[in-house]
Amino acid sequence: MSHAGNPKIMARLKRAEGHLRSIISMVEEGRGCLDLAQQLHAVEAAVASAKTEMIQHHIEHCLEERIGAKGSETRELLGELKTLAKYL
Repeated sequence: MSHAGNPKIMARLKRAEGHLRSIISMVEEGRGCLDLAQQLHAVEAAVASAKTEMIQHHIEHCLEERIGAKGSETRELLGELKTLAKYL
């Protein structure tokens, strides 16, 4: 299963890429630490968001597909895993 087709993941990664480019320019321009820290925080948030989306996508589209109709208990456990993955 490819995650490249998931627009949410790609949007978050592109957002992080834009912030990183901005940070590089800011460092080259000699901008202050406060501005840099704010942008670095934005990169971290975008990457964390992309990671969460990728994990959720994998659970929903890869694991559920492989589980199929193997029982309600398995599906219930998968639901718990999806909820837990939000906190990664």
